[in-house]
Amino acid sequence: MLTSTTSSAVVLGNTLLSPQAKEPQRRGIIELSGVTKRFGDSAAVDRLDLRIAAGTYCCLLGPSGCGKTTTLRLLAGHETPTAGDILLDDQSIIGLPPARRGTAMMFQSYALFPHLNVLDNVAFSLRMRGIGKAERHSRARDMLSLVEMEAYLTRLPIQLSGGQQQRVALARALVTDPSALLLDEPLSALDPFLRGKVRSELKRLHRELGISFVHVTHSQDEALALADLIVLMRAGRIEQQGEPEALFDRPRTAFVARFMGGHNIVRRAGRAIAVRADRTRLGYAGLAANIVGIEYTGTGFSIALKDAEGEEYSVLQPEITGLAPGQAAHLVWDRADERLLDAA
Repeated sequence: MLTSTTSSAVVLGNTLLSPQAKEPQRRGIIELSGVTKRFGDSAAVDRLDLRIAAGTYCCLLGPSGCGKTTTLRLLAGHETPTAGDILLDDQSIIGLPPARRGTAMMFQSYALFPHLNVLDNVAFSLRMRGIGKAERHSRARDMLSLVEMEAYLTRLPIQLSGGQQQRVALARALVTDPSALLLDEPLSALDPFLRGKVRSELKRLHRELGISFVHVTHSQDEALALADLIVLMRAGRIEQQGEPEALFDRPRTAFVARFMGGHNIVRRAGRAIAVRADRTRLGYAGLAANIVGIEYTGTGFSIALKDAEGEEYSVLQPEITGLAPGQAAHLVWDRADERLLDAA
């Protein structure tokens, strides 16, 4: 339950949220066991086994059609698995309607009611639960304070910016005190500057609330910035999961290395090796390739190259003196920076 305390503190359930608050008790253990979802003959999710520890910020990452959004909808109760079980805090939630699962979902479109003001949008789910007007408005105000939108109570959604609408949608999802917040590509509609600000807000909320966040994205940069746990999916299955540093620096397959970006894939004696682009440099002997493009990145230059077989590579370096597209070059790196990849 959400109640007011002082102008600088909010209580969510039994957790005091303030600049001086202790770390909240973590909750939101999520377990998927053998979860499959079929649409006709096609498996959107295929025998998925995943455990997300309490209070984890998990990003489901992958290309379009990999099954990440279907997985989120299965967690939310908007899809029913063909097989398998889903547990939240050690209780099966299969068959429960979305409102009784202990989860809350923030949709990509925000789905705010255009005819309701900010306060009533946030309080709407409490109204549907039969909570009286005074209490639901009090709880909605507290949650709007948490997302720093208390000054906009009487505005309609059309009177808000995209970032402000997103904060209202967050407050509406969190007002029910869920154990897990489910986010469907929440940053995709924002400009790059605002996206960075909202990322910081999501991290702050996650830290203060102590609940699990499950965030679907196709952006590896977003996942690297936000997640404690990245689950990279491919064709309905998990290709690799782990901490962001592990997936980026120690990819197990060529798919992971290419999707996470920043790696060159080199073939040697029938095996694939990944070398980070920032650990690759141009030298006088090594892998022969031609420069096909140069881009300024702000902190240096990204040099795109292609070899005689059509394989593409990239090198990041601070200067490009004497380099131009069309020139022959050689890629070199230290053996210590090689990562041997699985054959798959």
